[in-house]
Amino acid sequence: MFSWYEDRVFPRLLDWATRPLARDRAALIGSATGRVLELGVGNGANFPYYSEHASEIHGIEPANALLDEARSAADATSHPDRFHLIQAGAEALPYPDNHFDTVVACLVFCTIPDAESAARETLRVLKPGGALLVLEHVAHEKPAWRRGQKLIEPVWTPMACGCHLSRDTLSVFTRSGFDTRNLKQWQHPKLPRLAGFMLSGTAVKP
Repeated sequence: MFSWYEDRVFPRLLDWATRPLARDRAALIGSATGRVLELGVGNGANFPYYSEHASEIHGIEPANALLDEARSAADATSHPDRFHLIQAGAEALPYPDNHFDTVVACLVFCTIPDAESAARETLRVLKPGGALLVLEHVAHEKPAWRRGQKLIEPVWTPMACGCHLSRDTLSVFTRSGFDTRNLKQWQHPKLPRLAGFMLSGTAVKP
């Protein structure tokens, strides 16, 4: 039953809940260039946003059912030959060092079980000077709201298929070695405070 919820129900709920982020997602994905890796492609909801400047698009997804949907979404694009999708987790990326021009992290780091390992792996597979494009919801900057996130997290996380409201993803990226000076944190005006404090922008591999 839970697998059915995780594979079939929750992705639709997530697509509905994140509609206010559509413009932000389009801008983020549209700026990807060269050989691209998207972490946690889910059902392929981001695929229509890639521009012609993304010459080769690789994607990983640990859930088989979602990966099947992502493959169908890729086939429906105007250039399906650009997409190369495999089942994998972000903590051990099956790619060589310095392989990608761009990595996309869009609403995925909140659910990765070992975010620290995933960030280090992301840094490893990026070319020097490569861009990590980020759009994530993160721990709130204000202590009172962060306490609220921690309070509801024991209920939220299993219902949201592993999503952690209070994850300090900016610190995760900084500790892994990224230049995070161009990342910003902000409250999305159309999302609730407990789940709508955002981290966005471009982190760079030095």
